[in-house]
Amino acid sequence: MPKLKTKSSAKKRFKMTATGKVVAQQAGKRHGMIKRTTKFVRDARGTAVLSDADARIIKKYMPYDR
Repeated sequence: MPKLKTKSSAKKRFKMTATGKVVAQQAGKRHGMIKRTTKFVRDARGTAVLSDADARIIKKYMPYDR
């Protein structure tokens, strides 16, 4: 079997934890911060662990990152 390629867009946006979970930046913080509540902006700092359904998709994009 030939080697599988990793999606370049995925390796730039996602990281894997040691236990195999997928970590990504919080969504919704690129623009329009004035209309967002302070609580939303505060809660959307840093990174978040993706849900199992989303993580399953990302793991297909990064075959050797498990």
